Amino acid sequence: MKKYDIQGVIGMGAYGVVLKATNKFTKEVVAIKKFKESDCNPIIKKIALREVKSLKNADHPNIVKFIEAFRRDNKLHIVFEFVDRTVLEDIEKNPSGLSLSSVRLYMFQLLKSLQFLHSNNMLHRDVKPENLLVNSEGVLKLCDFGFARKTDEHRIFISHSY
Repeated sequence: MKKYDIQGVIGMGAYGVVLKATNKFTKEVVAIKKFKESDCNPIIKKIALREVKSLKNADHPNIVKFIEAFRRDNKLHIVFEFVDRTVLEDIEKNPSGLSLSSVRLYMFQLLKSLQFLHSNNMLHRDVKPENLLVNSEGVLKLCDFGFARKTDEHRIFISHSY
């Protein structure tokens, strides 16, 4: 953490806290996910390592960019590009609903990210408004890969229940 100036908490999750920070050397604004529990907890360790591994292999404009990971005080920290807001925040600011053009743009970008993941045999498994980030230019980025799974090439399918 010596490399980063922490500016504050921007999110809380079941397994950690997300901090906004600035790289002291490059001045890049980043988000740092700091896991609450130590590496000694096998469940937390598995989720954290799965997220790092998934993001290292997910280079796409609609997936949050992984920068680095490091340990401090037996806790894993994952550094990502900083993205301004979530789709959940957009929904909360617009109680009558998002505009049709916003919904179309978000859905198109989400589907592009999922198509990339599926074509690389990965499943996200936790798509929800708080895991959809939106930057100031309106680019949607899928985040939180703690439940993501690599799968066999032939196991990704869509089931229909009618």
